[in-house]
Amino acid sequence: MAGGGGWRPPRPCETYGAEWRLCRSAAHLLHNLYVFGERPACEQWRRDLASCREWEERRSPEAQRSLCESERARVQATRKHALVWTLRQSPPTDWHRPLPQEDNA
Repeated sequence: MAGGGGWRPPRPCETYGAEWRLCRSAAHLLHNLYVFGERPACEQWRRDLASCREWEERRSPEAQRSLCESERARVQATRKHALVWTLRQSPPTDWHRPLPQEDNA
């Protein structure tokens, strides 16, 4: 990571800009308020965009470090959600019985 010889940002700078604009959009705001009950956190996308531009202009090691840490945090956040269903270790004891039939008359 140090030196940044052939290193490139994980995403193009345009992608960070597009994500930041999407995050700040009215549709995304309403969706977040409805689903989570709070405003979306868009500041990280803005910081990533600034870091990406700084990397492209100055090859700043701090910008490189910031982008790497941000992407690592994003990956970790996607992995923290637990499974919704509990996985079975064996089938139910009555698995061979016919399913109950519902009468749709």
